Amino acid sequence: MTSKLLNKPLLFIMALFGVFIGCTEHVTPRPKGYFRIELPEKNYQSFTPNCPMTLQIPTYSRVETVSEHPDSCWFNLYMPRHKARLHMTYVAVSGDLTPLLEDAYTFAFKHEMKANAIKRTTYTNDSSRVFGMLYDLTGNVASPLQFYVTDSTSHFLRGSLYFMHSPNADSIAPVLEYVRADALHLIETLKWQNPTP
Repeated sequence: MTSKLLNKPLLFIMALFGVFIGCTEHVTPRPKGYFRIELPEKNYQSFTPNCPMTLQIPTYSRVETVSEHPDSCWFNLYMPRHKARLHMTYVAVSGDLTPLLEDAYTFAFKHEMKANAIKRTTYTNDSSRVFGMLYDLTGNVASPLQFYVTDSTSHFLRGSLYFMHSPNADSIAPVLEYVRADALHLIETLKWQNPTP
């Protein structure tokens, strides 16, 4: 009777040993995957906010007016399909442009702690008097794309893109690239209504 009891733990240990030693297949963890994102076809429409400018915006976006003042106006381009907003702020320049440029720089570099890198791209269009800077912030940042444009004397427009979910650079990469192209199109088609000579 005692030999039967001794055999049960011994069989259990041998079976356990066989499970750990007998497995020769190596298991490799799979990287986390994301759903495929269907992006709409690129189409644009002309838009004239209650600011002295005209620009082309994507047709898949909706305009949200936030505030209007004599010297400024704020509006958003809401992209419900991507759960994103491009916050736009226009300010009439009166005198010194330097504080506005410093604010744009400060707002972009507030994300420096979370950003892996901040790439700056200069934009210049002498014929339309549109000059500016585009900030691409890489990593898990709240606002991965920011820009400003100005005519350097009378007009200043700043934009910043925010997604309405926790930042995850890997999952939003295709949408960010898509929206970045639309932001560039917006900058390239911008016309000041009262251009300075």
